[in-house]
Amino acid sequence: QVHLVESGGGLVQAGGSLRLSCRAPRMITSTFNSAIMGWYRQAPGKQRELVASMTHGREANYAESVKGRFTMSRDSSRKTVHLQMNSLKPEDTAVYYCNRVNQEFPWGQGTQVTVAS
Repeated sequence: QVHLVESGGGLVQAGGSLRLSCRAPRMITSTFNSAIMGWYRQAPGKQRELVASMTHGREANYAESVKGRFTMSRDSSRKTVHLQMNSLKPEDTAVYYCNRVNQEFPWGQGTQVTVAS
């Protein structure tokens, strides 16, 4: 079973930065390499939303709310995706998850990001 492990969250002041990582150690390499991977977030009382995605060809797409501030990358050799988050805002506060887009694996535990104003 695929196991997604997110890390890198924390408490940061508005305007600060965080770098999230997500490992998929049990995912078959060919599956990872062909997958569109995404970063999602879920704030309290809200639905989970997709904020960034990246194809195996490293074409990235971002939600309007994070465009220009967040940058997604992927490392196929390590079956890892990252999310560099700059200029963080209080509204970015949420639990962040990674997963394959449209064909999700079981969700990991996520990593909490809290942005203080």
